[in-house]
Amino acid sequence: MTESLPKVPISPVVRRILLGNTLSAIGSGMTVPLLIVYLGQVRGLGTGTAGLVVAYMALVSLLLMPATGILVDRWGPRPVLIGGLLVEALGVALLARVDSTGSAFAVATIVSLGASFTWSPQSALLGRLSSADERQRVFGIQFMLLNLGIGIGGIVAALVVDVTSTSTFTVLYLADAMTYLLYVAVLLTLRGVGVGPAPIEEGAPADGGYRDVLRDRVLLRVAILALVLLTCGYGSLEVGMPVIITVVNGLPVSWVAISFTVNTATIVVMQLGVLRLIRGRSRSRLMALVAVLWALSWLILGASGLLPAGLAIVAICLSTLVFAVGETLWAPVMPAIVNDLAPDHLRGRYNSVQSLVWGVSGALGPGLAGLLLGAGLVAVWIPLVVVGCLGAGVLALQLRSHLTPALDGRGGDAGP
Repeated sequence: MTESLPKVPISPVVRRILLGNTLSAIGSGMTVPLLIVYLGQVRGLGTGTAGLVVAYMALVSLLLMPATGILVDRWGPRPVLIGGLLVEALGVALLARVDSTGSAFAVATIVSLGASFTWSPQSALLGRLSSADERQRVFGIQFMLLNLGIGIGGIVAALVVDVTSTSTFTVLYLADAMTYLLYVAVLLTLRGVGVGPAPIEEGAPADGGYRDVLRDRVLLRVAILALVLLTCGYGSLEVGMPVIITVVNGLPVSWVAISFTVNTATIVVMQLGVLRLIRGRSRSRLMALVAVLWALSWLILGASGLLPAGLAIVAICLSTLVFAVGETLWAPVMPAIVNDLAPDHLRGRYNSVQSLVWGVSGALGPGLAGLLLGAGLVAVWIPLVVVGCLGAGVLALQLRSHLTPALDGRGGDAGP
């Protein structure tokens, strides 16, 4: 019975890391959603150039992911994370001074360099410091606090920003840089934690290179599942939902912000309850449930274009809520699987593979959505992402037979 599983407390060290991440998330929430507006309108670079800058940032981070894993396994996750946060703080502060296309790309390089050395090391650090019993809960709480921070940052930005005043954006970017420095201050209190290479476990491959990582057939199955599901899920969200709302339904752009607010609020409210419900349950089946929920979300969103305005708004909000419920399952489960699979001395590389999948899906999903929706092929795009999600669900169910009960998160061999 899953109810009989003891609740494992989160260690004080992990709590401090989660606090620091929440502080930096507040800063990101103040600036990231406004970057294209800032570069394109406030700095006068134009939307096209601003879009190229954002795409360039994603590409740079993607290319640096493998190197991040090597450095984490060699130096330890905390030094790499601190270095990444310091570089990103510098880049974000310099964004306040951008005044040309050349300076935008130069500063974007600095920001991307820092960003590529933050997320993966942070996941590796949490994975190293949390036990297998608490790992799923840790990653779930991290996701909840991340969304809470981004939501708070978005509210602050809405109260402060004025597209006719460059100084308001300067204040936001400097405040964002300060939140990264606050996270660094928190990490500096963790002396001797997450430093240096982890010892090689008995029976684990001693080489420690990506060749050993790629020999892990289970990890490759997890990565393929994640790539398909993220491409048809998260990767399609940022382009697909705004286009369906504004172009297909003809609603004001404010409804895009409202839909993402519903998403964030759902995650913050539901995540802790979801964590209690999924304890001791099969992770592979939970991933299949995520696939079904995201497919359902896209079906509801697609149907909104066939409804009157009032019902369309209800359908859009319902679609967003269903998608968010899937996120509350995805966020704790997938990182926990990857970190449970990872030998300690290869944890950096394993988490870099996970980040690489995020980056690739973050390019494929928007590209596919932009291509099809831009051509007015909504009737093609919706079935495509629905079938993609359901296909990922099949992959998730097939994964179960390749996972031990412990890796699958089951309370026992006969667990649900």
